[in-house]
Amino acid sequence: MKLKKAMGYGMVAAASVLLLAGCGNSSTKSSSSGNSETLSFWYGGDADTAVKPIIKAFTKKTGIKVKVQSIPWSQYIDKTLTATASKSGPDLMVTGTTTMPNSVASKSLMDITSTVKSDQALNPNKFFAGSEATTKFNGKYYAVPWYVETRVLYYRKDLLKKVGYNHAPKTWAQLYDAATKLSKRGKDMYGFNVDAAEPTFGFMFARQNGATLLSGKKTQFNQAPMVGALKYLNKFVQNGASPKQDLKLSIGQSFGGNGRVPMFISGPWMMQSVKTDAGLKSSQWGVAELPKGKANNMSNTGGGNLSIFRYTKNKKNAMKLLKFMSNKENQLKYYKTSTSMPTLKAAWQDKALSDTNIQVFRKQLNSSQPMPLIKQWDQIGQNYLKAWEQIALNNASVQKTMDTFNQQTEQLLNK
Repeated sequence: MKLKKAMGYGMVAAASVLLLAGCGNSSTKSSSSGNSETLSFWYGGDADTAVKPIIKAFTKKTGIKVKVQSIPWSQYIDKTLTATASKSGPDLMVTGTTTMPNSVASKSLMDITSTVKSDQALNPNKFFAGSEATTKFNGKYYAVPWYVETRVLYYRKDLLKKVGYNHAPKTWAQLYDAATKLSKRGKDMYGFNVDAAEPTFGFMFARQNGATLLSGKKTQFNQAPMVGALKYLNKFVQNGASPKQDLKLSIGQSFGGNGRVPMFISGPWMMQSVKTDAGLKSSQWGVAELPKGKANNMSNTGGGNLSIFRYTKNKKNAMKLLKFMSNKENQLKYYKTSTSMPTLKAAWQDKALSDTNIQVFRKQLNSSQPMPLIKQWDQIGQNYLKAWEQIALNNASVQKTMDTFNQQTEQLLNK
């Protein structure tokens, strides 16, 4: 199924975005190159039309001009490293939550700990804990949370009712039972999508089963909690309740119509696709918090943060822009133009986020954490997908596969 997000935060699939100018292009000279009259702002994700209203309001209020440069997430890390090496880059930048460890390790971002601790408006307690965790490394803050996402369960209410469920599955046992019953509807019918293309999927379920994943550099991917979680997910695949591979279907083909795959886990970006492409009435589908495993119903936190480039020569104005973009009014404005959800907890009291389905994401954010914040995590995620492929397609031993994966990860961390 084509359930991947047009990536706005450095995880999953990358969106097609307009690259207005390359790093170091003289036509987009940043203040870190000496031009203190105009701020340079690097924006990743969708085309920068969503952020321009906020930038325009900032210029009107302060008189400070801002040049926005849209950069595809697939190029973001390389451009950041190049800018750091030349000490010439943006003043302010959006940093994906999963790219924070690499950016901090490469010393690309300014330490803003003193400002975060002294400015009540930036108090970490005002943001969701999962978002705040992505901004702090070794006791120091290198960013302020800007937008957030988490994963919830999308489900067909009408089809679940036909198999005896008047509500979304609330436990792992109910999820498997409902999915199995739904898969018995006929040929090429399934109940739940075990996402074979999402690097965080198995780890998310492992946490729900009590897994720690990493303890310092001590890997725990072959321990009982993770092995048990993957055995649980593999049951869906081997018993026909989940497709073994991506079906390459649109959301309309998979979730709409007769609902070949009537339950899947995804983020807020999928809401609009369901509304516009699935052809369903609001009474036919909904979203719910993730079913609870043995330990919890932990989801995955993603999103984007605002960071100041370490070598900016206009720290004062860059901080003004960071604070301006971080306030409640502008987080809500950005939500309305992009559907990227606010990280400020207070913003969720606004009527713009009062929709019942949207509030499910708010509840799930209380039980949501980012993946381990280490620079090797992207590679670990890709290695996991290869391991899962062996399990799903070949029904390889979960324990043996994860023993190999665990050893592989230890070697990667100790390089």
